[in-house]
Amino acid sequence: MDALLDDLEAESAVVRAMVADLDDAGIGAATPAEGWSIRDQLTHLAYFDEAATLAAVDPDTFRTRAAALLEAGPGFPDRIAADHAGLGAEEVRAWFAGARDALVGTFRGIEPKTRLPWYGPDMSALSSITARLMETWAHGQDVADALGMLREPTDRLRHVAHLGIQTFGFTFRNNGREIPDAPVRVELAAPSGALWTWGPADAADRVTGSALGFCLVATQRRHRDDTDVATTGPVAAEWISIAQTFANPPGPGRAPGAVAAAFPTPPRTPAGGSA
Repeated sequence: MDALLDDLEAESAVVRAMVADLDDAGIGAATPAEGWSIRDQLTHLAYFDEAATLAAVDPDTFRTRAAALLEAGPGFPDRIAADHAGLGAEEVRAWFAGARDALVGTFRGIEPKTRLPWYGPDMSALSSITARLMETWAHGQDVADALGMLREPTDRLRHVAHLGIQTFGFTFRNNGREIPDAPVRVELAAPSGALWTWGPADAADRVTGSALGFCLVATQRRHRDDTDVATTGPVAAEWISIAQTFANPPGPGRAPGAVAAAFPTPPRTPAGGSA
């Protein structure tokens, strides 16, 4: 848990640095997420950091608030963004910093396997923080794109990639499809040069590419055609076409070239290596 929280803090520092000098106009700049500004990306993170902390310290109150939020309909992320659209840059930075620090401080003292409520099935404390890291990286990508920045990929991407693998079944169920029986082998080139692998080595269906490319696709921040992600076999191809690490209704993803047309696209990276 401590190692994971250290990685979350490091990822948080990247986001804080990107927005440190933004004024009120800058914090309202559009991102590739339709209708969402940089402000919306940060208030989204802050809101759900506070929710995760509440789930850990007062599960009953969390369940009551979560039920009310869900009863109002599936568009609650947009409603949360609209509720905080009037915040200035300093207010947004302070909220994100305070909520993230409280989250990290709370989870430092929690057993990794502790079950916590969330907006669906309960999850372990470790999974909760892994999800917070994934969200930080994914929403941070939207911020980076809005500001024309290219973040240096790190091996913290392993957390995001692992969540991408773990949500294989969820992705199919979420799209109303049967979960395939065929196993999928995933081989990703880590930023450090290591080869990360999941699934049986002899699986016919395969996904290969850089960890960065896979994470961009799995978090729906890039269309697969704008990355180096390659697939072999029908199951792998179908999965990558709908992959989604976040627990919302199926997202539309990004159209081919949609982000590249207006924002920088990470360079293609050869996968390299073999199992």
